[in-house]
Amino acid sequence: MNQKEIEKQIIEQFQQDEEMMILVFAQWCVNHDLDPMEVYLKAYPDQLPNARLQAMIQLAVPKHESEEIADATLLGVLDLYGNTDLADVIQQEIRMLSQKQNQQKRSY
Repeated sequence: MNQKEIEKQIIEQFQQDEEMMILVFAQWCVNHDLDPMEVYLKAYPDQLPNARLQAMIQLAVPKHESEEIADATLLGVLDLYGNTDLADVIQQEIRMLSQKQNQQKRSY
C-alpha cells in the first residue's frame, strides 16, 4: 500500500467509526423517547440539519427492539470524537430524565 491508499483507508475508517457514534447517539435518544435531531440542535443551533444524523436516525430501531445504551457509554463515545457541546446537552437530558423518574416514583 502506498501512502495515499493508507491515508484513504484511515479516513474511511474514521468516517465509519463516526457514523457508529452518531448511530449510538440516535439510538440512545430513541431509547429515552427523545428526538435525536431536536437534541442535536440544542447543542448546535446554528448548524443546518445534518444529513448523516438523518441517515443514522433512519437506522435506529424502535425502543422495544434495542439493547440499552448506558449513559456513560454515550458520553464516552461523544467525548472520544470531541462532541463536548452535545455531551453537555446529553448530561442535561440525563438530569431531566432522572428528575422525571424520581417524580413518578413519588407519585406511586
